[in-house]
Amino acid sequence: MSSNATVTAEEISSLSFSLDQFFLIIMGMVVYFMQCGFAFLEAGAVRSKNVTNILIKNVMDSFVSGIAYWIFGYAFAYGDGGKAQKFIGASYFASYDMPMDQYASFFFQYTFAATAATIVSGAVAERCEFIAYFAYSFVITGFIYPVVTHWAWGSGWLVDGHDYGGDIGQIAYQDFAGSGVVHVLGGVCAFIGAALLGPRIGRFQKGSNVIGNLRGHSVPIAALGGFVLFFGFLAFNGGSQLTISSEGDGAAVAVSVVNTIISASFAAFGSLIINRLHIFGNTWSLLVTINGALTGMVAACAGCNQMHPWSAAVLGLFAAMSYTLWSTVMKKLNIDDPLDAVAVHFGGGITGVVLIAFLDKDDGILFNWDRKSGLKLGWQFAGLAAIIGWSALFSLLVFGILKCFGVLRVSREIEDKGLDIPKHNEPAYPVEAYGHGHIEKLIQILETQPMVVTQGYTKMAYENESFTIENEYQDKGVHETPETSAAVRIRNGTPPNGHRTILTISNGTTPSTVDGATKM
Repeated sequence: MSSNATVTAEEISSLSFSLDQFFLIIMGMVVYFMQCGFAFLEAGAVRSKNVTNILIKNVMDSFVSGIAYWIFGYAFAYGDGGKAQKFIGASYFASYDMPMDQYASFFFQYTFAATAATIVSGAVAERCEFIAYFAYSFVITGFIYPVVTHWAWGSGWLVDGHDYGGDIGQIAYQDFAGSGVVHVLGGVCAFIGAALLGPRIGRFQKGSNVIGNLRGHSVPIAALGGFVLFFGFLAFNGGSQLTISSEGDGAAVAVSVVNTIISASFAAFGSLIINRLHIFGNTWSLLVTINGALTGMVAACAGCNQMHPWSAAVLGLFAAMSYTLWSTVMKKLNIDDPLDAVAVHFGGGITGVVLIAFLDKDDGILFNWDRKSGLKLGWQFAGLAAIIGWSALFSLLVFGILKCFGVLRVSREIEDKGLDIPKHNEPAYPVEAYGHGHIEKLIQILETQPMVVTQGYTKMAYENESFTIENEYQDKGVHETPETSAAVRIRNGTPPNGHRTILTISNGTTPSTVDGATKM
């Protein structure tokens, strides 16, 4: 009997271990799918001339992170650092000597590292050089983020805290799923990157308080990305339990997921109402609501496993206010953040890290007004200060070096045209792929007989009685594709010779030149 009982215990232990490994892999897969959410959210929020560029950056985020985190990141985060153990790890480089039972942990933690890097891409969208993207993404996932991970989740000084003895005991920094470790870090890097890059052309008007509204090209695509991120965040927070086989694991995961969705719900509703106020926008904004919900989920990361549901509701309302505050501050500072990434991740992250010291159901200030809860708040601020300082220092170094070498921002000409064609030769919406055929005919003429389509001038046209203007095309706004701009070829204003350029088109199919103007 004894032997059979021992075998049964071993089998149960093996099954439990396998369940935990499987749990991490599945949760990691869902978190990895958040890259799709970021991609769609950012693609919808940028103009159509930059969609391919932002998509390839999001695609490469996961792969650059895969290389950097495999070679360096996991070693710095969870390796044995010897005498430097309180600060940084130093083993398992490129998975050398890493036990196979840590592979699931590596994959799950890698998806978090990729998330930290992706946060930055939204803040520097539409103007960042491709080579600069590779550089900052590699450094964030290979060094900046892993060191902070070691402090808070590995064997570092933040997770160890300090033993105050007596009734107080051990007090340490609390950050269950990364409000500070992932989101504040990513938000700081995004802030530094956006500040050093400068705003997009036309975003802020010098000498006035006018803010140009550079709208994204597709609200539906952005909304799709938001829904994918909502789904992924449930695994991001729930999966941070890391195990599922021990007693209480299932309940802890359930509490984390429920609190995450409650915080998101109140944050979304709060952001919607705040934006409806006259001083903030006076509209029922879909995109603001999506960002508000994401801010609520970010804030929940710090302590979603240690809150009552009503506390999550309170947290969500504070997250909504934090999002609005930081979004406004960024505009006041003339720092251009197309995705409001700083407001969502930095604002939401700070809110979560600080408020968990008040809302923790076991030893939060609202539940236990004593020295222990006060020390807990102090450690939360200490962790925030360390994360912000570390991230800001190395972000300044990385982005500053890139700027000094002139490889941080694209040229004005390329930014005006859009990055898709000059950088990738892959327009997201090529005009020749759809349409009624007339513009395509113009493009064909321009490509085969470029000298046939010439500039005509108003004065010359009217002086020639044989010339009739049947259709005069004027610039009605930004032409989003170089193909359309080349085909229509019009500019408002006055050319050097004093005559406005026009292009005339009639019902015919063969172009003919009349006194310097093209007629079709």
